[in-house]
This record gives sequence, C-alpha cells and structure tokens, in this order.
Amino acid sequence: MVVEITVLCRTNADHRRSVAACLVQGVYSLQHDRHRHEKREDSQALAPPWWESFHFELLDRLVDAADLSIFGAIYEYKPPTSHYNDSIEKRPRYVIAFRGILTEEDTIARDVELIFHLIRNGLHQKSRFKIGVQAVQDKVAAVGDSNVWLAGHSLGAAMAMLAGKTMAK
Repeated sequence: MVVEITVLCRTNADHRRSVAACLVQGVYSLQHDRHRHEKREDSQALAPPWWESFHFELLDRLVDAADLSIFGAIYEYKPPTSHYNDSIEKRPRYVIAFRGILTEEDTIARDVELIFHLIRNGLHQKSRFKIGVQAVQDKVAAVGDSNVWLAGHSLGAAMAMLAGKTMAK
C-alpha cells in the first residue's frame, strides 16, 4: 500500500525519515540541475518537487567555495493555511539538508578529498563544513534548536552529525 505524505507529522518516525530523505534528494537534484551538462533552471528544473510536495520552500543553497558545487540547502516549512494552527509545534520551521558524494567530474575529486578528511577526523577544518555549520548556527540562533532539523546522506550525514555535535559543545 502506497501512502502519499503531503503533511509532515513530527510524531511519525516514518514521515520524518521520508520527508528528510526527499529534502536531501532535493540537494542532489539541485546540483544535477546546476551541473554544467544539464543547466536546468526554472520550469525545467527537476529539484523543486522534492521539497514543494511537502510544503517546504528553498531559502538558500549552500555552495562549496572550492568547487562551486551545491552541497546543501536550507528549506523553510510553509504550511498550507488549513494546517497552520497545529503546525507551529509539530513541525520544524527549517530543515538544513546536506548531500553525499556525487560522481560528476566536477565534484568527485572534492567529495573524495572530504571523505579522506572525514576518515582522518579533519572534516571540521574544511571550508565546506565551515559553511554548513555557519548556516546551522545562524538558523539556530534565529529560531532555536527545536525549530531546526538537520538531514544528510553519506558524507552529508557526517556533516549533519558533526554540525550537531559542534552546536552541542
């Protein structure tokens, strides 16, 4: 049985995982849309349905200064009017999502380099992580930690975990 999830239920772990996975996939799709071979924009972009179907809006792209790839995104939850009253406490206001490794020729070298730094406990010293953790710190300072969720896949999951650990110190 397939269930369509159009409203995020904070108390349902399956909903949280599914929506978080879709928002992370949105980051991968943003990079694919931007990729020099595809250059999809506006109406041709494939990324927006990954977040729009759950009533999120893309606020910002996180771009690696070293290779100019999109490695993360900041989403804001914009509940439909019919769900607004119960949405403040039950849903995150922001989700910051990080992608993992891509095998595109303009991203693979940087992504693999970051994996080596992760293995050697040096990811926190790299510019990509610093950009990501600054985005997390800014959102948490603005709206509080209970209103910001972090999500990631592979290298992105490591970044999300390390950002959370950094914030907890």
